[in-house]
Amino acid sequence: MTSFVRRLAAPEPGWTINADVIVVGSGIAGLTAALELRTKVDRVLVVTKGVLSSGSTVWAQGGIAAALHPEDTPEEHFEDTLTAGVGLCSEESVRALVTEGPDRVRELVGRGANFDTGPDGGITLTREGGHHRDRIAHAGGDATGAEISRALISHLDTVRNDPGIEVIEHAMVVDLLTAAPDADGRPGPVCGVTLHIIGEGSRDGVGAALAKSVIIATGGIGQVFRASTNPTSSTGDGLAAALRAGAAVADLEFVQFHPTVLWQGAAARGQQALISEAVRGEGAYLLNADGERFMVGRHPMAELAPRDVVSRGIVAMMEEEDSENVFLDCRHLGGAFLQDRFPTIFERLAEQGVDMAHDLIPVAPAQHYHSGGILTDLRGRSTQAGLYAIGEAACTGVHGANRLASNSLLEGLVFGKRAAADAAATVASGTVRQHEPVDRPGPTALVPAATRTQIQTITQRGAGPLRDAEGLTRAGEKLARIRQRYQTEPAASGAPQIAEWESSNVLATASSLVAVALERQETRGGHVREDFPETDNLHWRVRVAAHLNADGDLNVVHAPLELG
Repeated sequence: MTSFVRRLAAPEPGWTINADVIVVGSGIAGLTAALELRTKVDRVLVVTKGVLSSGSTVWAQGGIAAALHPEDTPEEHFEDTLTAGVGLCSEESVRALVTEGPDRVRELVGRGANFDTGPDGGITLTREGGHHRDRIAHAGGDATGAEISRALISHLDTVRNDPGIEVIEHAMVVDLLTAAPDADGRPGPVCGVTLHIIGEGSRDGVGAALAKSVIIATGGIGQVFRASTNPTSSTGDGLAAALRAGAAVADLEFVQFHPTVLWQGAAARGQQALISEAVRGEGAYLLNADGERFMVGRHPMAELAPRDVVSRGIVAMMEEEDSENVFLDCRHLGGAFLQDRFPTIFERLAEQGVDMAHDLIPVAPAQHYHSGGILTDLRGRSTQAGLYAIGEAACTGVHGANRLASNSLLEGLVFGKRAAADAAATVASGTVRQHEPVDRPGPTALVPAATRTQIQTITQRGAGPLRDAEGLTRAGEKLARIRQRYQTEPAASGAPQIAEWESSNVLATASSLVAVALERQETRGGHVREDFPETDNLHWRVRVAAHLNADGDLNVVHAPLELG
């Protein structure tokens, strides 16, 4: 097996800046952490690959789940989350999520987020798949993520002149910096990042940002697949950088494919139009080519079953009919209601020539969310000293084998605050110090941007919604050949660009995902193995984790569900 590289090919940093804590990413998790840190450490640096509003949060249509209704309880939210996670959730993490969640949502309102309200002024709550209560708060009908992002950015803008915080946009983290290795050759504590900035002035190009701790909040891995609802910036940068720096990753195999993504043909690439689960929550039906509701009888909750169940039902129906899509029918809900409740979706579908008030909407599953990521504890700490991870980039154990609808924004809030509190406490107590970075030895990687489509196609075919050992093995071999082809010696760094670094991260993430997916020999939640169609609690109620050893080989291990 071809080894992984420990760093990407890049020019030597031409400038250096310093901070106590660096937050990488500007979604709900990263911005929450940054705002919490601002008053607790002397200097916090926020870096984001695009503008502050360019992350995944702004695209979240469905809402944010929390037990806000007087008749709802955290315990009921806890049980629904465990059910969706199919036996692989960390109960301690879920308990933190559901008990702290309502207060975090109220704090978000205090920061200016305007949720939809009823005549009594209370937040209007709806229901989505897998929930047995109305506990989903929305904003602007189907623009919840955009409103949350707006509120947090606005709150951050009010403190931009604070000398204790700096925001750098259009900055890609190329690699994590690490201190001197231990006796076994593993990288030392994380002590900063190398950045590439697209801008003007003295901070053009590649530089180094040094810090006592780094918090990764880079979102998901959608662009590892051929079709995804994720923005084009979701190239697995944080996960790949953490892996190269020695951190463990876990649950990579659990990829959530959203059931209802607008089908635009087999040639569609990049970010696809999502039709929120909330549309089915309001009563839309899934129909086959004969106009029949095929989810009735497949699951007691029919169209409102957990996403993996619905996705599997759609894939099975497409196979039965030998078709490329099924249909979402919301015509009976009425045009006025649909346009008022789902204005963003209504407009986006209209742009594609689909009138959701009068037309059947062609849909098929596409990659939507990654339940796995950088392995962390309840405080957001990774297995690598100095490195935290939060939000979709992290594996907190909250989602298990399948994320419950609308738990992702809540996870960003809860664990963003938890990680910030811990990072600030370690700085204040002096238990962390600024380490000096050293180069990690070995070959580097620089994957041409044009290779990304090939990597995406390999991953989609081998590790898509339905998998088997033959397909995963073939995908792993193809990805290994690409890794071998584009590994270089440190001197042959060339002049890389962002698209090439991103493609290198896509390759590393895809390679890791495929290797771990081959390891799990069962079907569970978002992980479907046609050659192992049953759930196996005897052997597989474990977390499959992986890390790079000193030689750059991927070591896959079985870890307990609770880190302790």
